[in-house]
Amino acid sequence: MKDKKVLILGGSSDIGIELIKKYLENNWHVFCHYNKNQKVLNNLQKKNKHKLSIFKANFYDNKSTQNLFNKVKNQSFDSLVNLVGYLDNVSFQKTSLKSLMKSLQINSIIPLLIQKEVLKKMTKNNFGRILHASSIGVKYGGSEFTFNYSFSKHAIEYISSYVKKLSKNNILTNALRIGVVNTKLLRRVKNKDINKRKKLIPIQRLATKHEISEMIFFLASEKNTYISGEIIPISGGE
Repeated sequence: MKDKKVLILGGSSDIGIELIKKYLENNWHVFCHYNKNQKVLNNLQKKNKHKLSIFKANFYDNKSTQNLFNKVKNQSFDSLVNLVGYLDNVSFQKTSLKSLMKSLQINSIIPLLIQKEVLKKMTKNNFGRILHASSIGVKYGGSEFTFNYSFSKHAIEYISSYVKKLSKNNILTNALRIGVVNTKLLRRVKNKDINKRKKLIPIQRLATKHEISEMIFFLASEKNTYISGEIIPISGGE
C-alpha cells in the first residue's frame, strides 16, 4: 500500500499520541482530530510536517463538528480509529437526559456518523480498517462515576458488530474493549482507588499506553487481514 491515510478521532489522549507515533513510524499519513491538549500535537506536527495534519472539533458543538465533516468527506482514508473518550464523572443516580445524551453524542453518535462518511470511499477502494475503542466498563458496569461513559461505549460495540457484513469489501471493523490503562483519563475518575482496582486484574498491573497502541495499530492497519466484527478485550485477563 502506498500513501496510506488514517483518521484518528480523539488523538490527543495518552494512547492517541502513542498511536500517532506508531502510524508515523510505519509511513502512514495521519489526520488527527482533537478537542483539547493541542500543545503536544503541535510538537509532533513540527517534526512531521508532511505526515501529520491536526483538526480541532468539539463533538458537542454542531458548527465545530460540521467543519470536521467537511474536511473528512474530501479525503479518502484507509483506516479510521475512534479513541474519543468523554468522561463526565456523573453517577447513575445523578445522571440526567442532558448528561446522558452528551456522552452518547460525543462518544458514539458523532464517531458513527463520521464512520458512515468514511465508509463511502473505503467501499469504493475495496479496503478499510476501522477500530473503535470501547471499555472494560461495558462488561463490569464501570465505577460509580462512569455510568454514562460505559453506556456510550456499549453503543460503540454494537456499531462494530453491526457493520461486520462490510468484510466482503475488505473493510474490517472491530471494537477493542480496553481495560485499566495508566493514563490521565484514569486519574480523572472521581474516588478511584487505583491500587485496589489493580488487584482485581489477573496480571496484577495496569496496561501501558504502548501495549494498547500496538494492538490498535495491528487491528487498524494492513497487518490485520482476517479479524472483523469482533469485540476484543485487552484487559490483563479480566
